[in-house]
Amino acid sequence: MFENLQDKLDRAFKVLKGQGSISEVNVAETMKEIRKALLDADVNYKTAKAFTDTVKEKAIGQNVLTTISPGQLLTKIMNDELTELMGGSVDELKISVNPTIILIAGLNGAGKTTFSGKLANFLKTQKGKKPLLVAGDVYRPAAIDQLEVLAGQISVPVYTNRESKDPIAIAMEGIAEAKRNGQNVVIIDTAGRLALDNEMMDEIANVKASTNPHEILFVVDSMTGQDAVNTAKAFNDRLDFTGVVLTKLDGDTRGGAALSIKSVVNKPIKFIGTGEKMDALDVFYPDRMASRILGMGDVVSLVERAQQQFDEKEAAELQKKIRKNKFDFNDFIGQIQQIKKMGNMKDLMGMIPGVGKALKDVEIDDNAFTPIEAIIRSMTPYERENPDSINQSRRTRIAGGSGTNITEVNKLIKQFEDMRKVMKQFSNPAAAAKMMKGMPKMPFGK
Repeated sequence: MFENLQDKLDRAFKVLKGQGSISEVNVAETMKEIRKALLDADVNYKTAKAFTDTVKEKAIGQNVLTTISPGQLLTKIMNDELTELMGGSVDELKISVNPTIILIAGLNGAGKTTFSGKLANFLKTQKGKKPLLVAGDVYRPAAIDQLEVLAGQISVPVYTNRESKDPIAIAMEGIAEAKRNGQNVVIIDTAGRLALDNEMMDEIANVKASTNPHEILFVVDSMTGQDAVNTAKAFNDRLDFTGVVLTKLDGDTRGGAALSIKSVVNKPIKFIGTGEKMDALDVFYPDRMASRILGMGDVVSLVERAQQQFDEKEAAELQKKIRKNKFDFNDFIGQIQQIKKMGNMKDLMGMIPGVGKALKDVEIDDNAFTPIEAIIRSMTPYERENPDSINQSRRTRIAGGSGTNITEVNKLIKQFEDMRKVMKQFSNPAAAAKMMKGMPKMPFGK
């Protein structure tokens, strides 16, 4: 996401490259390019103009310190203003009331039902809540089936009433069911509707009035760009929703909705959907998104994702094995599985500062681990536990069993051996310090 915008902002900053100071002339030229980049990203025109005017005003007259360049200073101002544009700070769900009622609204095809499942999974796994999903879409034939399948995947109960065509009655029955069974969050999925369909808009307004929800989340497909912002405004005028959810941010989106929606409807973006899996849902952090847009990565989110997947006890056991040089292929494939759970590989790489830009045109296949897993699974339990036992004849058999060739098997085993040596050296602080000492000095500051 935001790749094209990143490129254009980079080109805009080059106007200031080599300049000794920030002047009205060079800033005006840079802002012209930045405004064009924002408009190309489908950002609302008034938002883009107000944003660039603010950045220009803050940049002109700034004293550029000898330690930073005009371009770096402008990047800092841009980062601060982008953060403010997208909401300033994180706005989390208010889920203290028991039961908390969350109403989901949006257009057809925006991803409401999938988001409802993801939200239930998030509240269960990250917040320790006991959610109940309510199937309130009485118009789309497969909606109830879809919600039941998603609920089954995450082991969360779902309330359905296939006989009823009254979404208000279903919502109220679902809330009563949650109170009976001790569920402390009720997530009501609703039918998709167009803002200009008065009858359908009246219906969801009535659902709101009857259920008195604590949160109303408007789900919007970020790939629809400026249309998403216009739709959000129309829905907000009727529902006065509490927050926005941007789905499909992993797709070929230009980012205009993320950058415009807060300034147009004055409601926070609360979540972003970044993939199809049930755990591909992130709380929206404006400061982290601003850093990613400017190509500065998002290390905090990367670490948080890793912490969610890696167990402390397992990590301690693994550390012991590494110290004793006992790290084996069972451990290796376990680490691969945990990395895969963290999400889309290109998205993860984009969180590392500088790497996102470097990989801009590189296709990273999420199935890249498949041949490695096939090779390891073709080993016997003894071979996985004792990598040194894998001689040439065993390698030939493993290649045949995994559908790969002997070259690929040899390459994997060589990489594994090299990795094991490095891990062993770095597990010993004294040896690691000695290695670092022996490395050539980097010419910083010269």
